[in-house]
Amino acid sequence: MLLASQRQTIARHAQRLRPDGLVVGVAGNISARAGEHVAITPRGLDYDELTPEIVAVVELEGGAVEGEFAPSTELPMHLAIYRRTGAQAIVHTHAPYATALSMVLDEIPPVHYLLAELGGPVRTAPYATPGSEQLAAYVERALEGRSAALLQSHGTIAIGETVERAYARTLILESIAAAYHRARMVGEPRLLSAAELDRVAEGLREYPMGEGAPA
Repeated sequence: MLLASQRQTIARHAQRLRPDGLVVGVAGNISARAGEHVAITPRGLDYDELTPEIVAVVELEGGAVEGEFAPSTELPMHLAIYRRTGAQAIVHTHAPYATALSMVLDEIPPVHYLLAELGGPVRTAPYATPGSEQLAAYVERALEGRSAALLQSHGTIAIGETVERAYARTLILESIAAAYHRARMVGEPRLLSAAELDRVAEGLREYPMGEGAPA
């Protein structure tokens, strides 16, 4: 089976999306790249039914290779990111707090040290129709120098060297979004300096990021 390891990892993490509160129904998608091929969750399939064999495989230019079902409608966004960044995995969700902030903020400011893991303040990509090339272009720009972004009135995107790291960054983003939302209810959050985020980033380079977050 082509990209067997990647497909197994995608299926395992896709089945976590709903229990982790990151999507409702069959929303969201996960992909992984290996060379000139990309494995990605299929379109409209209940994650509880997802097996590695069902995960779709396409060429980097979009042509279908393996898989019983069509790939996610967000395939253009995933392929654009792979073609223009060093990402090897992508997780896209509709995480509730981060999605809510995407409706009102141009970015999540430097309110928490773990934003260093995401490259700094998290930008919001302007709204465009889901699955469109325009959305892919907006997200690509929002990710410049970052490993996560918000999609206006839509959700989140996180990238990484592995599905595990991209998923961990998704959880970090939602945790920070929730904390920022709560903080704004009681006052104006204090901001961290760019120099402090750089110091934290240096330490995180040695941290074995898996599916959790540093203490």
